[in-house]
Amino acid sequence: MLSISLRPNGRRAVIVGGGDVAARKAESLADAGFPVFVVAERIGERLRSLVSDRRAVCAERRYDVRDVEGAVLVIAATNDVELNARILLDARAVHALVCDATDSGRGDFTMAATQRVGDLTISVDSAGAAPAFSRRVVREIAEGLGEPYADAVRSLARMRAYVKDAFAPPLRGRILRRLAERPISELVAMPRPAICATRRSDLAMIQSATVAARLAERGVATTMLGVTTAGDRDRATPIDLLGAANVFVKELEQALRDRRADFAVHSCKDLAGSLAGDMELVAISSREDPRDAYCSERYATFESLPPGAVVGTSSVRRRAQLQALRPDLRYEPLRGNVDTRLSKLAGGNYDAIVLAMAGLKRLGAGATYVVPFTIEQLVPAVAQGALAIEMRAGDDPLRPLIRDAINDVESEICVTCERAALRAMRAGCSAPLGVYARREHHEIVVEAIFIPEPHAATRARIARPIATLEEARALGTDIAERLKAAVPVAAQVVP
Repeated sequence: MLSISLRPNGRRAVIVGGGDVAARKAESLADAGFPVFVVAERIGERLRSLVSDRRAVCAERRYDVRDVEGAVLVIAATNDVELNARILLDARAVHALVCDATDSGRGDFTMAATQRVGDLTISVDSAGAAPAFSRRVVREIAEGLGEPYADAVRSLARMRAYVKDAFAPPLRGRILRRLAERPISELVAMPRPAICATRRSDLAMIQSATVAARLAERGVATTMLGVTTAGDRDRATPIDLLGAANVFVKELEQALRDRRADFAVHSCKDLAGSLAGDMELVAISSREDPRDAYCSERYATFESLPPGAVVGTSSVRRRAQLQALRPDLRYEPLRGNVDTRLSKLAGGNYDAIVLAMAGLKRLGAGATYVVPFTIEQLVPAVAQGALAIEMRAGDDPLRPLIRDAINDVESEICVTCERAALRAMRAGCSAPLGVYARREHHEIVVEAIFIPEPHAATRARIARPIATLEEARALGTDIAERLKAAVPVAAQVVP
């Protein structure tokens, strides 16, 4: 048996019979919104009340074959078995679905006992074996659920409309299934819609949409506020020469201060080691591949590049480490979003370029040859591959919900360690500093490299059991102290 919900859409239902069975069917159909027409030689009081409430129209006479014309549903509910059989044939002749109330096996459908709780319709069907018991069961279920479930349905209806409009089909089903499993108390008290500040690049929008999808699973509808940052406006000057900190962050933070946005999504590696006092990080996402990637259209590996080949990179950190590996190559600045950089590579401007694996994976982009560098070859930037959610400091009802939806504890511990090292080095996101922390068994292993001058790299590695964010900060500070201890005073980073 297939249980379906049928919308009236103005089509009428016909009931032949005037007793209590016919009355129950008429009440259910009228509650569902069907125009109901009842024909019977004798109309009982229960049906007459439907007529007086203008929920049904009755004709007190014998059944005529013309009564089923134009009907979408027909109920045969007389005590005459032969008449019911005739009604069944007449209904099928006009392509109407028919229910034989005296024999559930003969018709096209049966009518379950139903109860409405707001927009929620509860149905119980005993296949005709115990209709009265079905009515009891559905009544008890409805009483047990109550109004909160009706409110939850209304909230889910609003979120369904948002999800269908905001996300591609592959994501919609997953979001709605997970949302439907949230506690009823959460569904009833769904928070207000939120505004997300994000850069306008394709990669930034994909990253922010990923966050919005996780929030949608918890009932938060998100509107995107596209922001153009200083780093986006100037795509020619190398980042380390722009002369300002937070070149991809400052304008997003201003949107938070102006209350034009509730939260901002950043590539965590773009953040300075310390935030302004009125800002806080509320969540760190699970980490995408943190490694740097060699990309080329002509040469299969970094090692196979001929001497003098041109390698494009926008990062001082990458350039310093690459020069240590291959000082015989030519390193040239490369700015622009990922697609722009790949286009310049394809156009022959560079023999190879170096990009973050995380961005390539999130965009589904690449080149003919894409080979990740090992962590030993190129230590990644602080927090590379992780997303950071920033909000105004202070209490906000969205804060715990965003943290619950986005924060990954393991990623948070590792990124906290790396950011503590960045802060202790008093370095910015464009400094020639690489720090990468990862868990190995019961320890956090952190590796770092600092290259304040060409051919003057210092490295450090520490492995230590870490369980708390405070311990992670201490580990980051310790590895920074080891780096600084090995750097000549003249080359040390100063505020």
